[in-house]
Amino acid sequence: MTETAQHSIRHFLDLSDLDAPTLRAILDMAGALKERLKKGERPQLLKDKVLAMIFERESTRTRISFDVGMRQLGGETLMLSGREMQLSREETVSDTARVLSRFVDAVMIRILSHDDLLELAGAASIPVINGLTHLSHPCQIMADIMTYEEHRGDISGARVAWVGDANNVLASWIHATAIFGNRLHIAVPDALGPSQGMLADIAAAGDRIEVTNDPRDACAGADLVITDTWVSMGDKEADKRRKILEPYRVDDALMACTAPDSLFMHCLPAHRGDEVTSSVIDGPKSVVFDEAENRLHAQKAILAHVFGIDRLP
Repeated sequence: MTETAQHSIRHFLDLSDLDAPTLRAILDMAGALKERLKKGERPQLLKDKVLAMIFERESTRTRISFDVGMRQLGGETLMLSGREMQLSREETVSDTARVLSRFVDAVMIRILSHDDLLELAGAASIPVINGLTHLSHPCQIMADIMTYEEHRGDISGARVAWVGDANNVLASWIHATAIFGNRLHIAVPDALGPSQGMLADIAAAGDRIEVTNDPRDACAGADLVITDTWVSMGDKEADKRRKILEPYRVDDALMACTAPDSLFMHCLPAHRGDEVTSSVIDGPKSVVFDEAENRLHAQKAILAHVFGIDRLP
C-alpha cells in the first residue's frame, strides 16, 4: 500500500486528529440519523459492510452501541476478543491489521495500549476506530457534546467542570476543548493529576483550560459537571484511590455551586456513593442516560464518516 493510499483512509483515533468542521459535520450527521430513527427510518448507508469489533476487556455501551449502530446502517458486525485471536499468542499487531484488512471493511478496537491502536491503524488498509484506550476515549466525548447541545445549545463558551482523576475521558475532553471553544475547569488531586502529555495538551489549549485541586472552585458557575469511575476493572490500588478521591465526590453540595440550569454527566458504569451520590446521578440535572443513548447516534455518524459518507441521501 502506498503512502498516499494510507493517508486517504479515514481513521477515527483521536479528536485532535480532526478539525472543527469535520467534527461538526459528524455531530450534524449524528443528529440527522437520530431524527430519522425516531421516524422509523434507517438509511442503509453501510449495506453489506462488515465491522470487526475487538475488545481486550468486557464492554457494555461500546459493544452494544457499535453493534446496533452498524446493523441499523445496514451493515454487519463480527465480535472478537483478545483471547479469541492470535494477538493473545503474540502475533504482531501489524500482522493482525494486515489480515483483518483482507477480511472486513473496518475495525473498531477497545484496547488499553494506545501504541497498539496506532500500530494497528498504521498497518491497516481499512478504517480503524478508537473504541477506548488508556490514553483517550474520543467516541464518548462526541456523545457528550451531542447531549449537551441537545439540552443547552452550542457548547462554545460553556463552562465545563471535570471532577476526579486525570484519565482517558478527561484527555479527550481536553482535545475537544481546543476544538469546540468551551472552557474546561479541571479538579484533580495531585496524586492522580495530569501526565506530562496531558499537561502539554492543556498548555496548547491556552487559557481555555484551568487545573485546580478544589472541586468547588472548578464547579463554580459550571454549565456542565462531569465525573467518571474512580476504580477500573482489576485496579490493584482501589482502596488507595478511593481515599485520595473521596473529597472529589459529586454530591448535592457541589452541584449547588454550579449554574442554575447546569447538567451532570457520567460515561458509566457509575458507582453510587463513590464518585457520585445517588441524589445527583438520579436527580433532575442528570442526563447520563441521554448521554448513553447518544453513543449509538454519534458512533453511527462516526461509522458513516470513516466510510466517506458526509451527508444523508
